[in-house]
Amino acid sequence: MKDNIEDIDKLIKNALTEEEAKFYDELDEQNLFGMVGGLFKGKLKWLLILMNIITVVAFLGLIYCIVQFVNTDVTNELIRWGLLGMLFMLMISMLKLFVWLQMDKNALLREIKRLELQLAALSSKLP
Repeated sequence: MKDNIEDIDKLIKNALTEEEAKFYDELDEQNLFGMVGGLFKGKLKWLLILMNIITVVAFLGLIYCIVQFVNTDVTNELIRWGLLGMLFMLMISMLKLFVWLQMDKNALLREIKRLELQLAALSSKLP
């Protein structure tokens, strides 16, 4: 199966101009670090930077809640610090979920662009 995909990729690259082939190579699959770096390019860069700052602040708040939770003996304070810590954990989880969904969206867009480029290359070969 992998050989067929590589053969198709070679055929597509042969049908494309040099500039289109370079663009096609840029659309190749990325590793995890490439996907994370791709989040900070584009229109939502400011939002993702803001979310990462909020995530760091929430993590520091979680650490503070844990320290306060461990250092108290009063039941009401234990409940208060425990609930606040759970709120910070939930906030961190939701922010990370949004970031992972954005990475998935970028991967889907990259695949759609590859398909569009393949269709354009094949349609130019038709009589």
